[in-house]
Amino acid sequence: GCPVKYSGYLEHKDEPFETNCHSRFPPLMKLGKDITLLGLEIGLLTMKKGEVAKFVFTPNYAYGQMGCPPLIPPNATVVFEVELLDFLDSHESDTFFELTAEQQAAFPLQKVLNVAETEREFGNYFYRKQLFKHAKYRYKRALSILDRSPSSEVEQCQLSASKLLVLLNLSLTYLKLDGPVQALAYGEKALDIDQRNAKALFRCGQACLHMTEYERARDFLVRAQHIEPFNPDITKELKKLA
Repeated sequence: GCPVKYSGYLEHKDEPFETNCHSRFPPLMKLGKDITLLGLEIGLLTMKKGEVAKFVFTPNYAYGQMGCPPLIPPNATVVFEVELLDFLDSHESDTFFELTAEQQAAFPLQKVLNVAETEREFGNYFYRKQLFKHAKYRYKRALSILDRSPSSEVEQCQLSASKLLVLLNLSLTYLKLDGPVQALAYGEKALDIDQRNAKALFRCGQACLHMTEYERARDFLVRAQHIEPFNPDITKELKKLA
């Protein structure tokens, strides 16, 4: 999936026949599904994150001999100005979630970890756009596939590290969604993995503060401050309590 800004012009025309540049947060678009113009698909695959490009597509790479009435005449050469804001490769993730539960269980751990990280990256993208419900959905998808039985201590460490990141993301997202009970629950699950994790302690303290459980909030925040004594965010929350 890729958030992309684009404008399409007929050759030698100043006004675009299609554009999404008026949108503050362009939606994620999938090649071959949301983006089906052959030239645009090929062009995007040559681009890097943050790159701006201008493509000129002959009819064979655009709308063909028929065009697309009434906007695109027959045999039209078109120009697209494109900005690739980001790029997330969702192919492996999409393939994984189309499998049966038995097939997913047989998937190699490293591929499962890759899928979980892809889902987490999608969650981070939506979180940055303040689309917190979408972020929550992606984080929960990531967490759902990490509940596996490891075959070694190394695998256990890998699963725990991946889970910890997702749990911290979920705790923060639920705080944004005004769900302190859930934020606390995910923060405490993170502490089950790493009891000295300052972020987890901080999230739990914030959640308790939202629930007006002040003594409990102080306990979490003081523990966090012992680990990160110069963290200004922790100091700020303790001042709220004071």
